[in-house]
Amino acid sequence: MSTYTNLPAPSPEQGLNRYMQEIRKFPLLEPEEEYMLAKAWVDRQDSAAAHKLVTSHLRLAAKIAMGYRGYGLPQAEVISEANVGLMQAVKRFDPERGFRLATYAMWWIRASIQEYILRSWSLVKLGTTSAQKKLFFNLRKAKAKLGALEEGDLRPENVAQIAKDLSVTEQEVIDMNRRMAGADASLNATVGSEDGGAQWQDWLEDEDSNQAEAYAERDELDIRRTLLVQAMSALNDREKEILMQRRLADEPVTLEALSEKHSVSRERIRQIEVRAFEKLQAKMRELAKGKGMVVPG
Repeated sequence: MSTYTNLPAPSPEQGLNRYMQEIRKFPLLEPEEEYMLAKAWVDRQDSAAAHKLVTSHLRLAAKIAMGYRGYGLPQAEVISEANVGLMQAVKRFDPERGFRLATYAMWWIRASIQEYILRSWSLVKLGTTSAQKKLFFNLRKAKAKLGALEEGDLRPENVAQIAKDLSVTEQEVIDMNRRMAGADASLNATVGSEDGGAQWQDWLEDEDSNQAEAYAERDELDIRRTLLVQAMSALNDREKEILMQRRLADEPVTLEALSEKHSVSRERIRQIEVRAFEKLQAKMRELAKGKGMVVPG
């Protein structure tokens, strides 16, 4: 997409602070404006519209990129890769599916960053299964949470806990930790200089969302609520009533009360509730798949 050449570009010479100041100049879009710009890109390949969609989300890309500061790679390059992912998201975004660009783009941004890191770290070439990638991108954070930041092998109890948390084997934890040996010596060790000499403790991803990411999360919640309403059509009237009173009410109605109302046993009410919930989940997964989303089972 040609709009990429017109974006502000992060660089060690420029300094990340200056780059962040530049991208803050681009305002966030209101839903109606975002929709019209996305339609202009989809229908007419309007490059000016695409450029505005991209620039309004540069802060989101930078925020996500900052969560990957601990992999020994220039932060400017990581942000650039995040912007590439954002460009891909804008290119493929369908405004008719009913969700905001930020919700869709964050997955493309993360994928682009992670692919870049995997290409850059030779140690990962020794193991690129899905589980090993997950372990690679989460091992440091898991160690930090356990306070296991000393050099050398992990303690057996820490290995067991990390393996359980990340759904990998204990041997995979041991092997990956040894491959990454030397990188976790101290939280206060300086890493690079492109952002003023960040420390290893700066690796830890900030779990407090910024405005753009929080907005995306709220938007995704709205989408899931819409899916829930649509999925209710898969239930008959009795299933719908029982599920709503048992699972969706602020104060769930008892099995006994519902059994008296419907003149069936408490066990029968329980069976209807379980079956209705399974049907609802299946319908939500079906609807979500059509929107490129994933609904947990």
